[in-house]
Amino acid sequence: MQVQDLREVRGREICEKKTMIRRVNAFKYEVKSQVGNGLYEVIANNYGWNCSCPDYKYRGVKCKHIWAVEFSFRMRVAVSTEALAPITETNSCIFCGTKHIRRDGLRHNKAGDLQIFECLECKKYFTINLGFEKMKHNPKGITMAMQLYFSGESLRNTQRSLELLGVKVSHQTVYKWITKYVGLMQRYLDKITPQVGETWRADEIFVKFSGKMNYVFAMMDDETRFWIAQQVTEKKGTGDVRPLFQQARERAGKKPNLLITDGAPNFALANKREYQTRYANDTTNHIRDIRFDGTVHNNKMERMNGEVRDREKTMRGLKNIDSPILKGVQLYHNFIKPHMGLDGKTPAEAAGIQVKGENKWLTIIQNAAYPTKVDSMEKGGNPIKS
Repeated sequence: MQVQDLREVRGREICEKKTMIRRVNAFKYEVKSQVGNGLYEVIANNYGWNCSCPDYKYRGVKCKHIWAVEFSFRMRVAVSTEALAPITETNSCIFCGTKHIRRDGLRHNKAGDLQIFECLECKKYFTINLGFEKMKHNPKGITMAMQLYFSGESLRNTQRSLELLGVKVSHQTVYKWITKYVGLMQRYLDKITPQVGETWRADEIFVKFSGKMNYVFAMMDDETRFWIAQQVTEKKGTGDVRPLFQQARERAGKKPNLLITDGAPNFALANKREYQTRYANDTTNHIRDIRFDGTVHNNKMERMNGEVRDREKTMRGLKNIDSPILKGVQLYHNFIKPHMGLDGKTPAEAAGIQVKGENKWLTIIQNAAYPTKVDSMEKGGNPIKS
């Protein structure tokens, strides 16, 4: 085996041992030495990768550490990207999957005409008005209300804007839509794992619930700005935020290599209990000394906290801790709102989750409702429980 081929083999071995390679950011990796306790930095530039190891510095060859980084990078890119596309037509049964279906007339309601399909195999009838079955108003009006509200409008201003579009509803109806669809989307999207980075940030913001002061704690990925988890507690520095850390690890499928927070003692305790181990290579480093200037700051978290504050000001506080509004703000932040810091992408897109279509609300709702929430019926119009 040639020397260069041997370096490639060694690089693959390093990559397969996940504890030997750490991704600092998109341009920098740290790779452990196979024969000692040292660390080598592999850094990207305009011409490729540079390594601090002697093999690269003195021989000028592509070392095993660069091979390891390239393998790791390819694995990251090769991770199957979740792509949610609008569902506008179907060529197969949404129950049994067979393509033996036929059109069977139209259903007329206020939302418009809906095509009814009959499956010739399982004998079930269905439409593809996914997520909006039995709704008096069309999907466009409902999703427009969601967009207006989470863009910053109040319930009554959202109601008035909808009237200009010919959609006459009360502000209570708008809130019912928000409650229904935020829950539907959240249950679906929580099952999709975002490809977040190795550095996370956590912070808190005070919010009034029925006039009582509480604190919303949030965990965010530094690289993609994906809002990973949230938790509401009554206390700031002494409240137990371990559920936040647990939720974040379950959502991301891993824990971070680096955690950045302020000096609140409950962050340190939660990190120690949830992310620390006896093994040095499996421990989350915790930076607690942050400031607004310098290299270590929490400005990204402060910007996200501003989104929560803007929503709370419009509502003049929230009514209860279980309100769907906070989850809706998180969903809007991750999947709907483009971020200038991400070159116009959403955090979900930066984390490998693509939501296609001009109306992202509609796309997510359709995918969330498919195939469990469908408008199915027996011949004669009686509902079928699948």
